Amino acid sequence: MAGYRKLGRPTAHRNLMLRNLVTSLLKEGRIETTVTRAKEARRLAEKMITLAKRGDLHARRQVLSFVTDKEVVKVLFEEIAPKYQERNGGYTKIYKLGPRRGDAAPMALIELVK
Repeated sequence: MAGYRKLGRPTAHRNLMLRNLVTSLLKEGRIETTVTRAKEARRLAEKMITLAKRGDLHARRQVLSFVTDKEVVKVLFEEIAPKYQERNGGYTKIYKLGPRRGDAAPMALIELVK
């Protein structure tokens, strides 16, 4: 059994979709997506925040290789990471919203914890 969900996408498409989800989450603070995508995005977003908490150059370069927007990386290191300095994980929260109108896919709101 794989340690992650494949989300019905080829590897490259899935990876870029998750990178975009994480970038949007860090930029906006909250995003609405399907429950399974939210759960996968949470894993990666928490890793990025944990790296940013380290704050060194190597961590910044690792985050830059994943997050698609340099401005978001700057905000992550200067504003988001210091906010969670005393917290060990659990930087995000997922709220289930119910089914999507078009295809009844279960929707969720994922946001950064205050």
